[in-house]
Amino acid sequence: MHGSTTGAAPPIAVQRWSASDYAKNGRFVQDLAGPVFAMLAPKPGERILDLGCGDGTLTAEIKAAGADVLGVDLSDELLAVARMKGLTVQKADGHALDFVQEFDAVFSNAALHWMRAPALVIAGVARALKPRGRFVGELGGQGNVAAIATAMRAVGASRGGDPAHVAPWFFPTVEEYGGLLAKHGFSVREIALVPRPTLLKTGMEGWLRTFGRSFFDQFEEPERTAALNEALELLRPSLCDVQGRWTADHVRLRFSAERNGED
Repeated sequence: MHGSTTGAAPPIAVQRWSASDYAKNGRFVQDLAGPVFAMLAPKPGERILDLGCGDGTLTAEIKAAGADVLGVDLSDELLAVARMKGLTVQKADGHALDFVQEFDAVFSNAALHWMRAPALVIAGVARALKPRGRFVGELGGQGNVAAIATAMRAVGASRGGDPAHVAPWFFPTVEEYGGLLAKHGFSVREIALVPRPTLLKTGMEGWLRTFGRSFFDQFEEPERTAALNEALELLRPSLCDVQGRWTADHVRLRFSAERNGED
């Protein structure tokens, strides 16, 4: 499930987001961000870029710490919610950041794995940072949602689905991502894969509808619902307990790096 580490992103369906679905089914993304947020340790007066800010929940926390924060994302719907929170945000593609030595830190939580040409992303982050600026983030790592993606792949195969829609993510190893950071002028301070099985309070169906939308949207109703139910039944033996509680097989890659250069 690795994405390309070359400059060009592989062709992939564009993930569309529903702000209401994300708020309901994706809240764990922010709820479990404590460790990577602590690594960022935003300070009053710092200029910080929140890359892939989504609906701005963590952007607001950075702002509350006294930093001057700008959030960027590609989803108009999620950006609209962030603006309603009084945050400064703009639409931007993480593969084509055009900032030049503007930020003390770039932060990203649960967004980098959607950006399938990581070399372009990291190069843009390096340009955006001031010398000795820090890049702190967490993304899906190797093995993330392996069971879920395998079930989706099986459903796609049985229904003639496009395999390009199955796993629209980039889940690197420590060595792969650390190497990319070093290649683009960063000194890695911390990097690790962190297994994090995640209890899904709204169930697996909500997860699939929210994060697997680009896969299931290739089917028309009623086949879409049938495909969803088929994936759920494939996953039930391994990810649902006897009390009906679902767990996502998450593995995160968490890192902190410093842009090389003199102040």
